[in-house]
Amino acid sequence: MDSEKIFSFVNKSDFQKNYRDLSWEGTFKQYVDMVLESPQIAQTAFQRLYEMIASYGYDTYTEYKKKITRWKFFDDPVDGGADAVYGLDVHLMKLVNIIKAGAYQYGPEKRVILLHGPVGSAKSTIVRLMKKGLERFSQTSQGALYSFKWINLKDILNMEDVLPCPMHEEPLHLIPLEHRMPVLSELNKNRHQDQNIYIEGELCPPCRYIFKRLLEHYSGDWAELTRKHIAVRRVTLSERDRIGIGTFQPKDEKNQDSTELTGDINYRKIAIYGSDSDPRAFNFDGEFNIANRGVIEFIEVLKLDVAFLYDLLTASQEHKIKPKKFAQTDIDLVIIGHTNEPEYRKLQNNEYMEALRDRTVKIDVPYITRLSQEVKIYQKGFNSRTVPNIHLAPHMLEMASMWAVLTRLEEPKKANLTLMQKLKLYNGKTSQHFTEDNIKELRKEAKREGMAGISPRYIQDKISNALIIDKGGGCINPFIVLNELGGGLKGHSLITDEETRKRYHELLGEVKKEYEDIVKHEVQRAISADESAIEKLCGNYIDNVKAYIQKEKIRNPYTGAEDEPDERLMRSIEEKIEIADNRKEDFRREIMNYIGALALEGKSFDFRMNERLHKALELKLFEDQKDTIKLTTLVSKVVDKETQAKIDIVKDRLIKNYGYCDICASDALSFVASIFARGDATKNERK
Repeated sequence: MDSEKIFSFVNKSDFQKNYRDLSWEGTFKQYVDMVLESPQIAQTAFQRLYEMIASYGYDTYTEYKKKITRWKFFDDPVDGGADAVYGLDVHLMKLVNIIKAGAYQYGPEKRVILLHGPVGSAKSTIVRLMKKGLERFSQTSQGALYSFKWINLKDILNMEDVLPCPMHEEPLHLIPLEHRMPVLSELNKNRHQDQNIYIEGELCPPCRYIFKRLLEHYSGDWAELTRKHIAVRRVTLSERDRIGIGTFQPKDEKNQDSTELTGDINYRKIAIYGSDSDPRAFNFDGEFNIANRGVIEFIEVLKLDVAFLYDLLTASQEHKIKPKKFAQTDIDLVIIGHTNEPEYRKLQNNEYMEALRDRTVKIDVPYITRLSQEVKIYQKGFNSRTVPNIHLAPHMLEMASMWAVLTRLEEPKKANLTLMQKLKLYNGKTSQHFTEDNIKELRKEAKREGMAGISPRYIQDKISNALIIDKGGGCINPFIVLNELGGGLKGHSLITDEETRKRYHELLGEVKKEYEDIVKHEVQRAISADESAIEKLCGNYIDNVKAYIQKEKIRNPYTGAEDEPDERLMRSIEEKIEIADNRKEDFRREIMNYIGALALEGKSFDFRMNERLHKALELKLFEDQKDTIKLTTLVSKVVDKETQAKIDIVKDRLIKNYGYCDICASDALSFVASIFARGDATKNERK
C-alpha cells in the first residue's frame, strides 16, 4: 500500500464536510434564528447530558416485579463496547433519573453527583463513558452547541483584535439580564418543558469588561454592538482540548492550590494592562472554567483539601466560582465525583462537612452480584481474538467469576439456603421453593451486598498471570486459574484479616466442587450423546409408563409374552432426577397428560421437550455405557485400542458440542475418570 492510497481514504471521506460543519461561524442574529428553530442547541449542561444518554435509547424489563430501564448508552456504543458497564442497570437507572431531574431543573442540577462504591466497581468507567459520549454528541447535529468570540476590537479598545470567550459561554448570555424575561417567554412559547430554554448566569469577567466598554462606545446601542463585534461559532467538547470537559485529581497539598480550579493571574499581561485586577490579565483556565457547558470529574473527591471542598459547595449550589480578585463568575456544568467506602465513612463522621453532605446526591456503584454479568467483564478482555494462541477452556471465566461473586454475597439468613444456591437464584435460576418475592427479600435483607469482596481487577490480573505462565501448555483450564486466584490471596493488599482470607479460600473449594459437577455432567452427556439410543430408551420408558398408568400389561418384543410394566427400568430413570418413590405416580401422570395434550394438537412427543426427563435419560444411558467405555482406565494410562476408539469419540463430542480443545478435553476426561475411580475405591472400602 502506498501513501497516495492512504491519502485517498481521507479525501473520500466526509472529513472536509465535517470540518466545515464543526467550524461554522455566523452572526448573533443567525444564532437566535437557529435557537428558535432548534431549541436544543441552547441546552443547559444537564439537559445536554441527559439528551446524549437518551439518544441511544433504552430497553425495559421486569425484575422482582419492578420495572427496570436499561440505558443502551452504558453498553458503550461510542467506542464499540470498550468501556461497557455490566450488571448495574438499577444503579445506572437511578443515576440517569437524577440527571433527568437536573435537566428539568427539579433540584439535582444544584448538587454534586457522588458515585460511591468499592475499588474497581466501574465508577471511573461510568464517568469516562459520559465524557466520551458528550465529546461525540457535541459533534452531531442533535448535540451541537455554540459559543462566541469578540471581533474588531483593536481600533476601539487597543487590544487583540479577536478574543474568544475563555469559558465557551452560551451566546444568549449577551442578552442583558433585565431584558431576558420577555425574550425567554417568546423563545419558550408553545414548548414542552423538556425543550424549555434557560438563560442562566451572566458574562464572564473578560467578556463583561469588553461588553461594557463597547456599550459605552456605541452609547448603549446593543444591537449595533452584537452586529459588529460578535461572531457566534460552533464548539465541540473535548477533554484533550480542554473545552467543556474537565478532570481534577487530588495531589500533594504543597503542590496544589485553588487556582487549579478557578484560574490564575497572567503576570506577562500585567505589564500590558497595568493591573492584576484587569480581567484581560487573568487566565480563566482552571478546571471549572474550561469545563463550563459540560462536565467536570472529581477523582477521589473526598480526598480533596477542605479549601477545595468549599469551592465545590458554591459551584454546585450557586453555579458560581470565585476567581482570585474577581467577582463570582457563573458556570453551567455537571459535577460528578467518585469515592470509595472508607473516604465516605470519614465524610459521614465529620460534623464540619454537613454542608457538603447536604449538597451531595449519592449513587451506590457496588460490585456485580449476578454471575452472567460478571462473566461479561472478562469475556471482553479474554477471548479468542485477544488471546489467539492459548485456548481458554470452557467454564474457566465462569468459575473465576463465580468465586468473585461469592466473595461479595452475604450469608443468607434462611437456614435451608446455601451461598451457592443464593448465587444461582440471583443469576435467574428458578426454584419451586423460592419465588421472585423470596429473592427480592434476600436482596433487601443484605443491604451491603456488593460493597465488599474481590475486585474484578484482581481476577483480571490473575487470569493474565495464568496466561503468561501457561502451565496448561497452550490451554488454560479452570483449576489453573482457581489455583492462581488462591495463591494470590496471601499477598492481597486489600485483605487485612486472616478470617476473610480463610473464608475466600473456603469459597474457592465450593467453586471447585461446582466445577466438578459441571464437567462430570458434560462428560456424561458426551458419553450418552447417541440420540438414537436416548430416543429408544425414552420410547421404552413411555411404553412402560403408559401401561402403568392405564393398569395394562406390556408385550415383551423378544418373548411375545404379556409382562407387567418394568418398574425397575422406570425407577432407574426417575431416580436420576431425584423423583422420590412417593412422587413417582404424580411424575408419570404428568408425563402422560403432557403427551395427551400434544396429541390433541396433532403434535408428537419428543424427549427434548421435557428438560428433566431429557436429563434423566442421559444419566441413565451414561450409567449403562460408562462401563463399556472403561473411562477409569484413563487413570492408569493403559487403554486398549477398542476403548481408546470410544474415548476418542467422546473427546470429539466434547470438542464439537462444548467448546473443548484436544488438551482440555483430555484433561476433563482424566479428571472425571479420577472421580469415578475414587467412587469405585470408596464402594470397595464399604464392602
